[in-house]
Amino acid sequence: MPVDTLTLVRQAEPDLPLRDLDRVALTAAAVTDDGDRIEAGRQGTIVGVWREGAAYEVEFADPPGALATVEAGHLRLVEHGPA
Repeated sequence: MPVDTLTLVRQAEPDLPLRDLDRVALTAAAVTDDGDRIEAGRQGTIVGVWREGAAYEVEFADPPGALATVEAGHLRLVEHGPA
């Protein structure tokens, strides 16, 4: 996604507590799209926002490229991504 597009996406939803490219930690275990279990406490990066912040697509480094859709209540902000 081009940086200009990313900036527009982030500006369009400024009131969400979590946004694209924020670093987050799981507060509960999650299952990746491939069926792998990711334990609570693991960190990842938000790569998608679903249902106006009700859930987020999170990418994890291990296993490489692992994606999981996680409910907002099961995530804790670690660090905001680039503005």
